[in-house]
Amino acid sequence: MHLLETDLPKNKPIVIALRKIFGINDYYAKHICKKLGFSFTFKVYDVTKEQKLQIIKLIEFLKIPINSELKKNKILEKQNLVDLKHYRGLRKLKGFPVRGQRTRSNAKTAKKIK
Repeated sequence: MHLLETDLPKNKPIVIALRKIFGINDYYAKHICKKLGFSFTFKVYDVTKEQKLQIIKLIEFLKIPINSELKKNKILEKQNLVDLKHYRGLRKLKGFPVRGQRTRSNAKTAKKIK
């Protein structure tokens, strides 16, 4: 089943499958299932088109940022730190560890991931 730009596994329960959508965690997945009256063992292949529309409407009603919108917000937050010349932003720009890790021996992986 394809839901909100994400393919959900058919054999999984709906609670676990909803967590595959970027931005929906365990709390939101359980909350959505309780609101719509799904049991936690309800499988994805049992979901009808009407229930699929209900899931989409509820996610929009709860105003949960998901997928491309959430990724865009994360990028803008990082760019804002760089623009403000915040310490974290400058460390990120140089490729150094951001959260206080030591650079003498363990910064090799931080420099690789940019």
